[in-house]
This record gives sequence, C-alpha cells and structure tokens, in this order.
Amino acid sequence: TYSSKVFRVTFLTLAVSVVVPLLGVTLLLDCPIDPQPISLKEPPLLTGVLEPNTKLRKAERLWENQLIGPESIVNIGDVLFTGTADGKIIKIEDGEIQTVARIGHGPCDEPTCGRPLGMRVGPNNTLFVADAYYGLCEVDPDTGETKTLVSTKTLIEGQKLSFVNDLTVTRDGKKIYFTDSSSKWQRRDYMFLVMEGTDDGRQKTLSWCRRQPWLESEGKYYVSGLMKGGADMFVENMPGLPDNIRLSSSGGYWVAMAAVRPNPGFSLLDFLSEKTWIKRMIFKLLSQETVTKFVPKYSLVVELSETGSYKRSFHDPNGETVAYVSEAHEHNGHLYLGSFRSPY
Repeated sequence: TYSSKVFRVTFLTLAVSVVVPLLGVTLLLDCPIDPQPISLKEPPLLTGVLEPNTKLRKAERLWENQLIGPESIVNIGDVLFTGTADGKIIKIEDGEIQTVARIGHGPCDEPTCGRPLGMRVGPNNTLFVADAYYGLCEVDPDTGETKTLVSTKTLIEGQKLSFVNDLTVTRDGKKIYFTDSSSKWQRRDYMFLVMEGTDDGRQKTLSWCRRQPWLESEGKYYVSGLMKGGADMFVENMPGLPDNIRLSSSGGYWVAMAAVRPNPGFSLLDFLSEKTWIKRMIFKLLSQETVTKFVPKYSLVVELSETGSYKRSFHDPNGETVAYVSEAHEHNGHLYLGSFRSPY
C-alpha cells in the first residue's frame, strides 16, 4: 500500500542518515592497535581426550576474596608461594596468608606496584619471579629481600622488555630462560597484544655465570609459558591459548588455557584472525575491558605426555568454578590452579 511504501522509504532514509555519519565518524577515530592477519588452522575437534566435561567444577576455591590473581604457584616443602594482582609475593603456610615481599611500590596501579607472573624455585630454595613491569627478580622467601636480575629498563639489542611473563631455571641454577610476551605492549594491554597479532614476543636467557642476558630467539606470537629445551615444534594448533606450562608427576606437562577455540562451536579468535578491519572497528569503539566481557569464560587444563600427545583434559565450560585459569601446579596429590584475575 501507499502508506507502507512511505514507511519503508522514511525508515530507510532515517537509517541511512544515522548509519552513514556514524561510519564516517568511526573512520576518523584513531585505532590503538595495528592488527595483522593471522592464519590459523581449523581448531582441533574437542573429541576423545579433549571431550568437554565439567571436571574443573569439582575444584575447591581456596582463600576466596583473600587474594586476587594468583597467576603462578610454587611450593617449598608444603609452603605455597604465589604472586598477586596488587604486586605482592605471598606465602601460604598452614592455611595462613603472609606477605613476603612487594617488588614495586605504591600507589598501587600495576606499573608502580608491579605484577608478579611466572614463579620458580631455584636450587637453593630462592624464588625467581617474572614481574611484568619490573623484570626478572630473585626473592628470599624468608627475609623478603628482593634483587633485580634483569630490569625492564635493560636494553637488549636496542629494545626494552615490555611484558616479562614466565621463566624456567636449569637444575644447576646457572641459566634462567624467560619470556617477554611483547616488545610493544604491557600486561595491562594484553587484549591489544592478542588482537594485534604481531610476532614480537621473545625468549631470553640469563647466564648465571656472566649475568648478561642475550636474545635466545624472537618472532613468537604472544610468548607466555615455557619449558627448557630447544625451539622445535612440540604441539601445534592447540584448542586454546596456552598460558603457563608446568611439569606433571607423570613426566608430562600441564598446560592451562583461559581462552578456548571450541570445535564444534564458534571461536571469536579464529573468526577475527584474518579480519583486520573488524578488529580495527572494535577497538575504535570499545575499550579492552568491554571487549573482554565478550570473551567466553571457558577454562581448560590439559595434560600432555612427554612426546606432546594429549593424555587428559579438565574443563569448566562457563568458568562457573574456575575462571581465567593461568597455571596448573601439581603438589602432593593436588592440582593447584592459578588465575590471572580471579579472587581465589
């Protein structure tokens, strides 16, 4: 009818008058990232050993609301140590939480207070800590004395460290291998880092004899956890974004993933991987925190054999009990799960 035609024309005119100026304004906005296309293989099918389950929902939340973001966990005997989102190194003994040290200083935003991430115990029961903002540090677990081994201000082949993430120590303690996830973005901008997709993550080595870091390898997308060894491909096309890697009692490795690539299902990471223009539009209009809310809270922990095959997997499909998992640390028959932002 005449009236319906008038309505359609009026509606389309209004829509165009709103959308076109909005697109014009969006094109003029600056984008904080320069996204690069990433070619990803089709995610592995979540079948067999990787079949989704709810085993992580059986986990018990420990010290809930008494700490925030215990990223990495180590033990000396039965005493647990971890680093928290407010920059503290804490120990948990007989169920009690005590502050051992703080690498940074107040007021407590991340760059000033620091953000302890990966943590290891050295051969002399000293703590080695990868702090995202301060660098590679050594902490006395008894006195809290802290020593900086490699500062983020240190220039290595002309570049400072921006996002020190994880580390591992050789058995004799003479070398420390550590990762710098980006030479551009800091930890607080990790969503920019993941979505930009540039291969500027690096692995470095600190020789204990020379105390001089040098570049071991470079050109890795968002390097996070690591284990000692060469640079051969161990496992490729994993079902999620791997974070910290830790030994399992069976001789294999625990790998924690807080972002999963479901197959069957929809993977936001895979969908956006080569669509750089969409990523530009997203970050022109939305903040990192807003984008994070659209990422499903799917936690996954897998155990790999010493040859890289999947042995078993533990899932929490909606992050109901375990959210933002970052590490699985096995000790005395228990699997302690770290998290980069959860309050437990």
